[in-house]
Amino acid sequence: MCSGALAAAEKTIVDCPISAHSLDELVNLIDEGKINSKQGKEVFAEMFATGQTAGAIVKEKGLEQVSDTGAIEALCDQAIAASAKAVAEYKAGKAQAINSIKGQVMKLSQGKANPQLVGEILARKLAE
Repeated sequence: MCSGALAAAEKTIVDCPISAHSLDELVNLIDEGKINSKQGKEVFAEMFATGQTAGAIVKEKGLEQVSDTGAIEALCDQAIAASAKAVAEYKAGKAQAINSIKGQVMKLSQGKANPQLVGEILARKLAE
């Protein structure tokens, strides 16, 4: 990410506007599941352009992922109820059908639900 951004801006590593500490903060936000990798790229681009910290950008843009199991379970229940065809296909052995339901959960959460957690919860609920 960094080398590509530097090359595009025709800068060297010495000119990088992102400190090692700020980059570490971004990596930690991704590792802790507070933002996903797609959001991480968006935050990185904003950090590079503005010099703001990752935490400030995540807060300002409301990007923090929802990892509250109860909230995600409720969204999964809604998506399952609205996706009878995909549920039937999944239960009939078409494993990829879960992606349609997962997409509905992500849409309901406005992209903020932790995708890994969504997948785990859906798999558990659909196995019941």
